[in-house]
Amino acid sequence: MAVAERHPESPQPGKRKTDHAYSVVSIGGGTGLSTLLKGLKQYVPLPGENTPPRAHFIRELCAVVTVTDDGGSSGRLRKEFNMLPPGDIRNCIVALSEDEALLSKLFQHRFEKGSGLEGHSFGNLFLAALTSITQDFSEAVRLSSEILLTRGHIYPVTTSHVELEALMQDGSRVRGETNITASKGRIEELFLIPPDVQPLPQTLDAIARADLITIGPGSLFTSLIPNLLVTGIARAIIDSKATKVYVCNLMTQANESLGRSVADHIRALTEHVGAQIFDYALINRTPVSKELLAKYAEQGAASIVSDMESVKALGVQPILGDYLEEAGVARHATDKVAHDLMALIASREPRAVSKA
Repeated sequence: MAVAERHPESPQPGKRKTDHAYSVVSIGGGTGLSTLLKGLKQYVPLPGENTPPRAHFIRELCAVVTVTDDGGSSGRLRKEFNMLPPGDIRNCIVALSEDEALLSKLFQHRFEKGSGLEGHSFGNLFLAALTSITQDFSEAVRLSSEILLTRGHIYPVTTSHVELEALMQDGSRVRGETNITASKGRIEELFLIPPDVQPLPQTLDAIARADLITIGPGSLFTSLIPNLLVTGIARAIIDSKATKVYVCNLMTQANESLGRSVADHIRALTEHVGAQIFDYALINRTPVSKELLAKYAEQGAASIVSDMESVKALGVQPILGDYLEEAGVARHATDKVAHDLMALIASREPRAVSKA
C-alpha cells in the first residue's frame, strides 16, 4: 500500500489494535458496491469457522444499498408490485454469497423471451417472490441472505419508496434516476422525494459499531449521494468513530461526473452531508490503456483527474494503489482495494468524534 502522506493522527507504523476483528460498513450501490464486497468477503470467516481467514479479519460486514433505481427490470417490478427496486440488492447478495460463481449465473440470468418475463433477471424475481410472501422487503433481503449463506448483512438504506430529483446547473430540475442518468446537464444538487424517509434501525446500529466505513465506488449522484440524504445516515456517519474512506471511481461518467476531479467528488459528497467525513481516499494510480480510454471517450467519459493537493487541502489523505483491472471495462481490483482497506484499520485507532 502506497500512502501519499501519513495522517497526523495515525499511530506509528507497526502499532496495532489489540482487537484484530473489525466491523465494516460499506455504503453505495450499482456494480461498484458489489465489486468492493467481493474483496472484503475474503476477510469474513465462514459460519462455524474457528480459525479466522486472516490475522486481521472482519467480524461483521454490512452493506447499505441505495433503492432509487426506476429503470429496467427493477423499475418494472417497482411499478407492478409496489416494491423497492431489487437490482442493486441482488448484486450484493451474489457478491457476498458462498457459491458466488453458480449464484452469479443463476441470479444474473436474464430471460430473453416470455410474456411478462422478458428482460427480468431471476434474482429480481426471487426477491419479488419473497417480498410477496413476507410483505416486507427488508425481511425478504434477510431471508435471501440466509438462504444463500452470504458472509454479511445487506440493508436497503430505507424501506420507503423514494425518488431522486436533481437541480441542474441551468436551474432546471430532473426527476427520477433514469432521467437523471440520461440528462446531459451538470448536476448541482440532489434531493430525495419525499425528503424525510427513515433508515432501518439496524443500519444506524451498524454505523455506530463500525471500525471502518467506506463510501464508493459508484455513480456519484445515483449510487452514493442518495444514501447520505436518508434521515439520520449522515449524522450517524459524522458521529461514528470509525475510519472513513472514500473509494474513488476510476472513470468519470458523462451524465454525472464529467469534468469532476477526485477532490470534486469528495466536495460533492461532503456538501450533501454538511460536514467533512472522510479520513482517506483510495485513488487508482495505474494508467488506463489507450484502447480502453478510446472506448470510454466514445461515451464522453475519461479517467478521473487525481488532484492530490486539492484532496489534501480538504483534510483527506490520499492513498495511491494499483486498483485498476481491465476486462473490456474499467473495474476495481477488488483484492487490492480490500487489502489496503484492512491495512488502514489495522494500523490506526478510530479518530475522535467529528463535529459538524
